[in-house]
Amino acid sequence: MNQRRIRYAWVAAFVGAALLARTAEPIVEHRLLLFEYGKGPNRMIELNAVGKVTWEHTPPSIAVLFQVLPNGNVLYAFGGKPTGVREVTRKGEEVWKYVSKCPQVLGCERLANGNTLVAEQGPCQAVEVNPKGEIVHVTPLQTSHADPHLQVRNIHQLANGNILAAHEGEGAVREVDPTGKVVWEYLGVENAGDAQRLPNGNTLISCGTQKRVIEVTPDKQVAWEFGAKDAPELNITWVSSIQQLKNGNLLVGNFLRGQEGKGAHAFEVSRDKRVVWKWDDHRVIKSLTTVRALDE
Repeated sequence: MNQRRIRYAWVAAFVGAALLARTAEPIVEHRLLLFEYGKGPNRMIELNAVGKVTWEHTPPSIAVLFQVLPNGNVLYAFGGKPTGVREVTRKGEEVWKYVSKCPQVLGCERLANGNTLVAEQGPCQAVEVNPKGEIVHVTPLQTSHADPHLQVRNIHQLANGNILAAHEGEGAVREVDPTGKVVWEYLGVENAGDAQRLPNGNTLISCGTQKRVIEVTPDKQVAWEFGAKDAPELNITWVSSIQQLKNGNLLVGNFLRGQEGKGAHAFEVSRDKRVVWKWDDHRVIKSLTTVRALDE
């Protein structure tokens, strides 16, 4: 009888373990590319899935935003002396460059037609440059902020040809047509670093020192938000970048300016506000601006 009970207990334990293994959520891992900026060195680094640095690149001057291209190269803007946009291979080789005459460039985007959209500051404008480095179109961007350094951050060309721009200093997001006419705007955010138009027509906005990400409808209603109050353990300090992943979750960059050593540098959050992954290794970097999950 005792042996029979032991067999039953063993079978029950085995079945329970199997069911637990089937229902457990998979381990989330990300290969990351990011710009370190702040009290640490201004550098771009790549991390493998276990957080080891596998590549490092130093920009010629201040750089905080980048785009990973389909060919694996990286496009990034740089501001100061010099200022412009570069495309580099993962070996650090420069394969394309645009030198700007404005005081600073910190945002850019490679377009589907092969041209590059450059967010120039002072004056604030979106400049489309062809592969030869020739300017083919200039779209004036409106902002009340006089300091070139904070006039505009990330810019994106929309499917309708308009440009969506995040104006960090003013705390505004604006959509303008090719002539620069404002056709939509959302105001009242702080240190807006990026705004992305979603397939449903809503706009995703990183609200910087408001410590939140919001999704707003065309009629400017907040349809969804996630912020410091939803996950105090992350120490959300400055939402500096957002990436919508294939699974619908968001990868959020948390710029820990003044809070170095505390909280998460980056985290993945689901639309039901579950934090499913975070990266908080303060031995590798002090703070970051833009972070992207690779292989997305």
